[in-house]
Amino acid sequence: MAITAALVKQLRDRTGLGMMDCKKALQETDGDLEKAIDELRKSSALKAAKKAGRTTADGLLAIKVAADGTRGAIIEVNIETDFAAKNEKFIAFVNKVVDIAFAAEDTSLGAVLSPSLDAERETLVQEIGENITVRRIQVLDSAEGGISSYLHGDNRKGALVQLSAQADEVGRDIAMHVTAINPMVVNSSDVPAEVLSKEREIYLTQAQDSGKPQEIVAKMVEGRIKKYLAEVSLVDQPFVKDPNQKISALANSAGVSVVGFERFEVGEGIEVEAADFAAEVAAQLGSSN
Repeated sequence: MAITAALVKQLRDRTGLGMMDCKKALQETDGDLEKAIDELRKSSALKAAKKAGRTTADGLLAIKVAADGTRGAIIEVNIETDFAAKNEKFIAFVNKVVDIAFAAEDTSLGAVLSPSLDAERETLVQEIGENITVRRIQVLDSAEGGISSYLHGDNRKGALVQLSAQADEVGRDIAMHVTAINPMVVNSSDVPAEVLSKEREIYLTQAQDSGKPQEIVAKMVEGRIKKYLAEVSLVDQPFVKDPNQKISALANSAGVSVVGFERFEVGEGIEVEAADFAAEVAAQLGSSN
């Protein structure tokens, strides 16, 4: 049977796969559209499995917050390249994941990534040609309605902030500050003891090298520790839009206090191997022969 361009287009429209893959499948099934779809599903699943080991350090964030501020969800979905992250189907998938996470009772990654959603993810891997992973999900709940959010324009950095009560404008400002400055903790008392101990050890070594008397060294160390705590603690930081005002004062101006926050940035903490592009192309050419 002759494989027409119209038939190839019909198969592409139904599967979202490449023209050459569709043409080959139709040739192998003598133009039987349904059989070609079955063959493509089998081969595409294999392609998706091969892509599963590839590093996904790019991607997008999505945030959803209830109108009354009682619940907020932030998620990160990764893909291999910035170009593919702009794909409309990928963006739609990211938005679907955040909707599911927002509505879920069990917000663990395994529960949100149900078999049906994972099947959708695999189909998208086949269509786009890059590995896709739902990396992390965080949901905050507040009975008093204190969840606010900020998502940067490129959808790659964002934060949820939980306040003691709803304060939309101040909440968004604090979430924007968290996104921009990336504090470690809410209050200085939240800094882990092991982190503080390590910093104190470093400052002590530096101060002792100055040759000053021991009592002066001790004061230098404590002064640096105090400065360090102010730098990493959200409530003690100068507000990014008004350095003359601390975040604690900004929250107090709205009659609220900061309870917690979650900040995501696409790809943070993911190690990406430096690729030798020439070698990669040569390997692909070699494997195609």
